[in-house]
Amino acid sequence: MGELAGHLRAAVKGNPEIRIEGVGSLEDACPGQLSFISDKKYLSLLSQTKASALIVSPALQDIDFPLLVCKQPYLALARVGQLFVEPPFLPPGIHDSVCLGENIQLGEDVRVGPLVQIGNHSEIGRGTRIYGGAYIGAGVSLGQDCLIYPGVTILDGCRIGNRVTIHSGTVIGADGFGFAQDEEGHHVKIPQVGIVQIDDDVEIGANCTIDRATFGRTWVQRGTKIDNLVMLAHNVVVGEHSIIVSQVGISGSTRLGKHVILAGQVGVVGHIEIGDGVRIGAKAGVSRSIKAGQDVAGIPALPHREWLRVMGNLRRLPQYKDELMDLKKKIAELEASLHRE
Repeated sequence: MGELAGHLRAAVKGNPEIRIEGVGSLEDACPGQLSFISDKKYLSLLSQTKASALIVSPALQDIDFPLLVCKQPYLALARVGQLFVEPPFLPPGIHDSVCLGENIQLGEDVRVGPLVQIGNHSEIGRGTRIYGGAYIGAGVSLGQDCLIYPGVTILDGCRIGNRVTIHSGTVIGADGFGFAQDEEGHHVKIPQVGIVQIDDDVEIGANCTIDRATFGRTWVQRGTKIDNLVMLAHNVVVGEHSIIVSQVGISGSTRLGKHVILAGQVGVVGHIEIGDGVRIGAKAGVSRSIKAGQDVAGIPALPHREWLRVMGNLRRLPQYKDELMDLKKKIAELEASLHRE
């Protein structure tokens, strides 16, 4: 435990020689595992836990239990978990059923599972794992220590950085949705000849689609995390360390700044800019550019405080209707009285 304390820059309360072999929740942790408490309301679970030690904030450091005390327990737990969790097993080497194209470069300790196809002139970096049934197109660049889960498709020419994780069912580099209409109303496809670029330390969830650019690149920048079922259209740019939650759709050529957060089911129109640090609430419909640092919500998206006022008034509409009907009745009575006089 003392070694973990050094890694986390945490203070030790109790025996620093306690051996920690994993992490778990308060309810499920076993002897030898580390758990955490982030709030006093969970102290009632302490008598039931079998964890050997806990991560806590300074506010909870008086608990009678072996502790690692640090300012951000949840963050500390995430960092400890990374020390113990291994990616799903994949045997070393290239499976016999893999279909390899010509002039492929494979780095040291690349692992490729069954029924994977890798196209001509592609490059796979050291330590990358490609699980069964994945498709890697021609001229693809995959960096070091990536995890490409079963059924992922990365189409021709796309560039993937180092330590990128892509979960099952995701398609990188499908054609962007671009058509021009001719004189007879027929839809003429605009060739999509750009690429997708995914920078270092990005994680992309299951069943996402990131379309290639019409020209140039669709670009997901360093450290961004994307949940399941997200759609990024052609030429979208997502800034560094952003968060995009499930079922978000972003239309073509929209640019997101750094540290942007889009909650679940947000829809964003094309050709707008969302500034650094913007946070957009769940189900919001974004139809215009948003300046840096704003919080917005609603359809159409409004500044968050304004949206709360709108929603408060919306809930009172039945009351307002009744009051309006009463006023109309009183006005009618006054007018009738004036006419009698």
